[in-house]
Amino acid sequence: MKATIIGTGRMAKGILNVLANAYPGEIGLYSRDFKKAESLIKECGLDAIALKEKDQFSAGIIIHTLWYRDVLPWVKEHEEELKGKILVDITNPFNDNYDDFVIGYDTSSAEEIQQLIPGTTVAGAFKNTYWVVFDNPEYGGIRSDIYVTANDNLCRKKIMELLHPIPFRVFDAGLLKNNRTIERMTLLEKELATKAGNHPRVSFHLWGV
Repeated sequence: MKATIIGTGRMAKGILNVLANAYPGEIGLYSRDFKKAESLIKECGLDAIALKEKDQFSAGIIIHTLWYRDVLPWVKEHEEELKGKILVDITNPFNDNYDDFVIGYDTSSAEEIQQLIPGTTVAGAFKNTYWVVFDNPEYGGIRSDIYVTANDNLCRKKIMELLHPIPFRVFDAGLLKNNRTIERMTLLEKELATKAGNHPRVSFHLWGV
């Protein structure tokens, strides 16, 4: 199995769609409600695997789609199961109004998670990608970017290889500390797109690279 996605919300659905189309039969989906995972896979018409609880950590790459407030206790609860794995963090640490973050400028969601689970390699990805963008990651002929971060070079390479077939531009964005910028870019894009009346269909494309 190439990777497992944890959750069945809007972001999980979007990531599942692009990865399961790229890797038929090789992407797992886990929900505490097994039938919910089965139903989502069927609804999307995908060749993916609904996983039982005992199998949720069977892949080497785990992509969680939990909210920031929920992922912190989740990683501590499953610290042993996550050891030796790559955990892809997609979260932005929004406050309840989604107009600021609950952490300071000197850290990021990805870094906070990495501190909690030192035996796991944490990577950041999909930080600026809203769920609606997965259906069509182009706007005016311009493709959406995904910025991949991790403190381990091999980890970044593995995640970039995993994401290579999906219809996005994928970049090696360096160390986890760069999420301090990448995550806050989401606050900016949300504000600008709201003013333009186009939120949440918004993403980034770094011109010139």
